[in-house]
Amino acid sequence: MNAPPTPDWPAPFELLQPDSASPFLFVCEHAANHVPQEYQRLGLTEACLQRHIAWDPGAGALTRALAAHMGTTAILGTYSRLMIDLNRPLHAPDSITTHSEATPIPGNVGLSDTERSRRAAQIFAPFQDRLATLVQARRERGQPTVLVAIHSFTPVFHGQQRPWHAGVLFKAATDFAHTLIERLRDEPALVVDANVPYSVSGDADYALLVHGDDVGNTAVLIEVRHDLLATAQGVDEWAQRLDRALLATHATMA
Repeated sequence: MNAPPTPDWPAPFELLQPDSASPFLFVCEHAANHVPQEYQRLGLTEACLQRHIAWDPGAGALTRALAAHMGTTAILGTYSRLMIDLNRPLHAPDSITTHSEATPIPGNVGLSDTERSRRAAQIFAPFQDRLATLVQARRERGQPTVLVAIHSFTPVFHGQQRPWHAGVLFKAATDFAHTLIERLRDEPALVVDANVPYSVSGDADYALLVHGDDVGNTAVLIEVRHDLLATAQGVDEWAQRLDRALLATHATMA
């Protein structure tokens, strides 16, 4: 940051338990829907900023609950994905998107290179640098890292109903991911699958690749349907469920 954090321009990440000895490291890029006042909600209504286009509802609460349950390190974003998406490389067309789902984002149209660089410098770079520092520090002290990104998804997308309760996304961590899916499927009523509702790519994902696969760390991204995280009870149920499944998976793979 170029200036000390303020309520309108908070620190670009929330960091929990950075010195945890747990092998798990949780990342939640879309935990917040904050837009500084000078951007006038990017031309959107307040109701729009509560929608999935601005953040992943429930993902931040789930990440905090997981970190508390498991005693793990977690890093969470503090700005809306509409300011700049922490889960996209800067070259991606939707790094600063002008449309999200079917909604135009007026405040992101026709941005200058200076404005793009400003958002990258104040939001994206500090988050990624701190995460890289966490990963490197763990490596230097011989601590293994299983990077788990936490996201949520909409029950309906462009009119299509999504049947899953959760998805486990991955690229390199095939064995870990499929074992995790099987542990989650131990609950027969749960519909969980691999690489749904999205797949992993270099243009649509960042931490899982840059801080995970590319540096030799096991890395998965967990998507939970956000209506299942709409209450404190739902968040706690999913935190306990993922706690059990992740620990069982790690024990199997050790």
